[in-house]
Amino acid sequence: MQENPRNKKAQQIRDVIRYIQQFKDATLVIYLDDEVIDSPYFSGHIRDIALIHQAGIKVCIVPGARKRIDEILTASKISWEYKDGIRITDEKAMPQIKMAAFDISNIVMTSLAAHQITATIGNWVRARSKGVLDGVDFSTAGEIDRLQIDAIRNTLDNGFIPIFPSIGWNQNGKPYNISSVSLAKEIAISLKAEKLFFVMKNAEINKDSFNIPQNLGLSEYGGIPAMNLEELKEFIDLNNNSSDSKIISLLKASNEACRKGVERSHILNGSLEGTLPCEIFSDLGSGTMIYSSDYGNLRPMKLTDIPAVLNVMKPFVAKQILLPRTEQTLSENIEDYIVYEVDGGIRACASLHIYNDKQAEIAGIAVDSAFSNLGIGPKLVEYLTKRAKKEKLQSVFILTTQTSDWFEHLGFKADSIESIPEERHSIWTPERNSKVFRMILK
Repeated sequence: MQENPRNKKAQQIRDVIRYIQQFKDATLVIYLDDEVIDSPYFSGHIRDIALIHQAGIKVCIVPGARKRIDEILTASKISWEYKDGIRITDEKAMPQIKMAAFDISNIVMTSLAAHQITATIGNWVRARSKGVLDGVDFSTAGEIDRLQIDAIRNTLDNGFIPIFPSIGWNQNGKPYNISSVSLAKEIAISLKAEKLFFVMKNAEINKDSFNIPQNLGLSEYGGIPAMNLEELKEFIDLNNNSSDSKIISLLKASNEACRKGVERSHILNGSLEGTLPCEIFSDLGSGTMIYSSDYGNLRPMKLTDIPAVLNVMKPFVAKQILLPRTEQTLSENIEDYIVYEVDGGIRACASLHIYNDKQAEIAGIAVDSAFSNLGIGPKLVEYLTKRAKKEKLQSVFILTTQTSDWFEHLGFKADSIESIPEERHSIWTPERNSKVFRMILK
């Protein structure tokens, strides 16, 4: 029996509503690389940003300008070089750099205006000279000194979208070229933003381009949907010599942002239509999320979770992997059940039924198919076996018809049907012919 497409659509709508409620009045900082701005996908991203803003979410935009600066300096026959990713050129280039940075910001502002969104370009960034490092004079390159946070907040509270060119000024009004990526990161940290987005052309973090740490969950397409800070450190250590230095620099910026109070940072492929709303309004999103706060967590089931748990179980019941449950049977055994929650949505469940002879059954394991590659199932089993150990039980067993390989991989061994408690054996049927697998607890 196939899942009703209407049920799937309804769940997607529920997820969107849940996220709109969660992020209403939240602050998002979006870095848009200028290769994305100069692409066919830009108009779609602007439309999505307008819709996000109209949903009651506060948005700041930091446009990248490197490509445009290159073009204008080339046209002006002004040379430059890069040192550690920072542009070095003499001060006569600064008018052209400013022109390019504001040109890109104006493109973003006028594009938003086409959607009746009021945006404003401001000089909210105090900068200082990067100076001379290891004998290298960085000349027009600057570093962020401070941000006029009260002015930025006031702009957001008045319903405007602030746009930040990659230019900062010192106390005497002297301009410096600053990193747009660093600027987006610092704005997100200073505003205590809920989310920081880096939208870049072809930005994909997947197994084809990077070394993937063991036990890190992958999407069905081989991408990394999410990493916590510990997983991120391991990933960066494995890929520090990667040829894709842009992605690594974005991940390092994300790491710093999350360690300094930003809840989540996201690396998105700007060459995909709809990547921003997919990342904001769905659990798995479309890119890679770095997070410091709880994203997915195990907890005891509550009565209000039961409809969602039954919905997660439904495809497994249809395939005869699980026996049917009802709201009554779940509520009567509610203390046995745990759920895996992602941003308020129930995505997996399992139960531990304890018997009098120091053994227990792990049952009712179900994981939403969209999350099946993320290692949630083993987490459920590990959590319940630890609970069984705390209860000083000697073993846990499972009954299965179709998933024996999976349980054997987790350390369960085949056992006889006579080994299970009589209370459970009495409801076993030869027609279903479930096999027993057991794990001895040490």
